[in-house]
Amino acid sequence: MKKIILYVAALMMTVSCGIYRKYERPENVVADSALFGAFVTDTASLADLGWSELFTDPLLQDLIRTALDNNTDMKKARLSVEQAYEGLRMARLAYIPSVGLAPQGSVGGFNSSFLDGGVNTGAAWNWTVPFTAGWEVDIFGKLTNRKRQAKVNYDMAGDYALAVRTGLIAGVATQYYTLLMLDEQLAFTRETVEKYASSVEVLKAMMSAGMANQVAVSQMEGAWCAASASAESIAQSITELENSLCALLGETPHSIVRGKFVDSSFPAELKTGVPARLLERRPDIRSAENALASAYYGVNVAKASLLPSISLSGQAGWTNNLSGTIMNPTGLVLGAAASLFQPLFQGGALRGQLRISKSQMEQARLTLVQTILDAGAEVNTALSLYQTALAKEQWRDRQIESLSSALENTEMLMRYTSTTYLEVLTAQHSLLGAETGRAADRLEKATAVINLYRALGGGTE
Repeated sequence: MKKIILYVAALMMTVSCGIYRKYERPENVVADSALFGAFVTDTASLADLGWSELFTDPLLQDLIRTALDNNTDMKKARLSVEQAYEGLRMARLAYIPSVGLAPQGSVGGFNSSFLDGGVNTGAAWNWTVPFTAGWEVDIFGKLTNRKRQAKVNYDMAGDYALAVRTGLIAGVATQYYTLLMLDEQLAFTRETVEKYASSVEVLKAMMSAGMANQVAVSQMEGAWCAASASAESIAQSITELENSLCALLGETPHSIVRGKFVDSSFPAELKTGVPARLLERRPDIRSAENALASAYYGVNVAKASLLPSISLSGQAGWTNNLSGTIMNPTGLVLGAAASLFQPLFQGGALRGQLRISKSQMEQARLTLVQTILDAGAEVNTALSLYQTALAKEQWRDRQIESLSSALENTEMLMRYTSTTYLEVLTAQHSLLGAETGRAADRLEKATAVINLYRALGGGTE
């Protein structure tokens, strides 16, 4: 017995170390000042803007509000938060004694025929109506750590809901601007189709005058048909994207009312703020850290499972059974008990669970570190994409200006000189490519802003 007591005392001294301490962020997961690929000291950030301040298009704002209200993933995330809150509430209630009512009744009798000639004593009714109560004394912090674990799980569910929210805002905005790009490309393509059709008529007139041949007409008609087919493909892409956006909005497929790309505007300067703010802003980073905190408290719970548990119980009520040890003429029954349970041997299960919990905590720490690194890469990529889009925009404008002038001059030369239809066809095709390319560049710029805003943790308000 003495050895068992010494073993329990040694176990308590070994395991209880740090079991009451709250989670603290490890030093090796702090965001480095060069996380974005360059040292940043300005604390101002694009993420400081509310999503309605960044996306100023009123039609886009209406779509985002609709999505936040109706999107099924958003609704499911809110339900997850409610479930996590109930888990936290139950963990808090664990401190309160459990109270129950356990009425009991019995009936019995005996026939005394064997003893006194068959006299029947009749039935005897006995009943007890006790209120029972039980309470686990949280000496070694098992309940406290479970409550703390439930709290970080609740916070983690909230962060997940915020991550769904930011992803939803970014998704709606991206699809909206993609529609604007396709609208521009469709407009340019249809304009080119009209120009090809006009060129076909011109070439037919020139062929009648002996200034062109059937080959020239056929080639131009081929280009006209190809451009018309391209316009049909773009129109189909628009329909598919509208249907996809409607799914995000939680609505049945319908046409999306939208503006024009040329009316969209973004901040002139995109600021990232210091990397350390990502730890507080980005929901996925906060969620990863909460997962680490949850694993930390899981280790503490596993440690507490190795230590004694003390439970108090009692009962109070009424009874008509006054026999035995209950000697109370008023029929009142009272009782109280205390128990201590110290696990000694369970096949190594408890220690195995402790080792598993520690391994899970290390996994959570590595996940947090990787999440921070991924966030820095996303910010750096979005910044690079935006700067590239700005440079391409300037060159694209010059290209379109030059190609528009070339097409106008070539069409004029074809009418009055020996310039062939091939030069006109080439000029029209080049201009169409440049115009559709400019629309794609505008989308690339908008996407870079959206990605940077999301990467910095914007849209959580």
